[in-house]
Amino acid sequence: MAPSASLGKISLPRQQRRLLQPLNSPKHKRVAATPPAGLLQELLGDAQPPKPRRASDETMAVHAGEKLGKGAGGEDATDSIATPIVSGTTHWFKNSEDLIAFKEGRRHSHEYGRYSNPTVKVLEDKISALERAEATLVTSSGMNAIVATLLALVPPGGHVVTTADCYSEARAFISDRLSKMGIRSTLIDLDDMESLKAVLDQNDVTLFYADSPTNPLLKCVDIKLVAELCHQKGALVCIDSTLASPINQKPLTLGADIVVHSATKYMAGHHDVIAGCVSGSEALISKIRAWHHDLGGAISPNAAYMIIRGLKTMALRVEAHNRTALQMARLLECHPKIERVHYPGLESNPWHQVAKSQMTGYGGVVSLEVKSDLSGTMRFVDALEIPLIATSLGGCESLVQQPAVMSFWGKSDEEKAKNGIKDNLVRFSFGIEKFEDLRDDVLQALEKI
Repeated sequence: MAPSASLGKISLPRQQRRLLQPLNSPKHKRVAATPPAGLLQELLGDAQPPKPRRASDETMAVHAGEKLGKGAGGEDATDSIATPIVSGTTHWFKNSEDLIAFKEGRRHSHEYGRYSNPTVKVLEDKISALERAEATLVTSSGMNAIVATLLALVPPGGHVVTTADCYSEARAFISDRLSKMGIRSTLIDLDDMESLKAVLDQNDVTLFYADSPTNPLLKCVDIKLVAELCHQKGALVCIDSTLASPINQKPLTLGADIVVHSATKYMAGHHDVIAGCVSGSEALISKIRAWHHDLGGAISPNAAYMIIRGLKTMALRVEAHNRTALQMARLLECHPKIERVHYPGLESNPWHQVAKSQMTGYGGVVSLEVKSDLSGTMRFVDALEIPLIATSLGGCESLVQQPAVMSFWGKSDEEKAKNGIKDNLVRFSFGIEKFEDLRDDVLQALEKI
């Protein structure tokens, strides 16, 4: 936002110029009423003036990271309200001294698009503000963020502890790829914190990695407890908070060292861009950024702009996701054709107290078990008219999938059972459509079973 001192230098429309005139200016046709003397003191009494406070998530999602106003943000400043898309791949320097100042950190600038970009930097600063992080790295996908983080923070001979419920591709990378680099891994169940304590007591754990909430059963990690246990033994904590979004949960404030997201989901919010991000301390993000430069997972400036635009409405969208999902979960929990509803916002959910202690909302994903078999559950899914059968989550459109078909088709019963996947399990990602429309659609589809 432009400083007031620079307003006089900017050419404004006539109507806006009038608004900036002093109230006693003859250009104002109406007379401003002057409050009676002492009225303010009478209204406030002995109350102290409000202390400065951090801007809300809603405000930061709109303004954080933006560099508006001539002279307000160095050479990246702009008088465009919308952040410009800087598509250039390389940036020039005025002279050798200018280049040396950049290399020595005395001048902020950009050199090459794979390392940094002005548009991407705005996005990174905005996410840092929302996550209460010192630094953020935005990548070409959520999986790229996960891989760069693991490679940067876990050396050969290291040890990663993860959960049986974490993102399947991340779990496969940890167990299959990292093992070839001399890195050990241990899987634990979120229901059994004693197993985590036992592994940590060996004093050789490098990093704990988990999703919270998990997908698709929406289990929740007690982030504060896990952080305390891990830090006592010198282990780092990395939380994938994709299903929560920065609006509902801030793992860094709970003690986590690193938080990752698939920015494709709630951050971008429109099913039209793929990206990831990782946030944390400057020291840790610098290590991850160095690996990221080698991996080459840079996001395009155009994609970065689309996420910046998406973030501006994220708080509004997430509020709608939260509200619809909770209403739907409460409705379906009592439905005679539903065996079980998985949603941490329900008081009956075993993870409710953990979620309530660390989340301000519970997200738009609801999973449920239908009272039917594989084919009967398919009939229910196929009868839905509004939700689209698709993977992913966090967009404006409601999506639905049957994990046994979408993600585990052709897998053995043993593998499905190991991942908690039943044939009658259905996962909804509720969008921002009107709740009553979604409710009526789900109820009519249940009648087809």
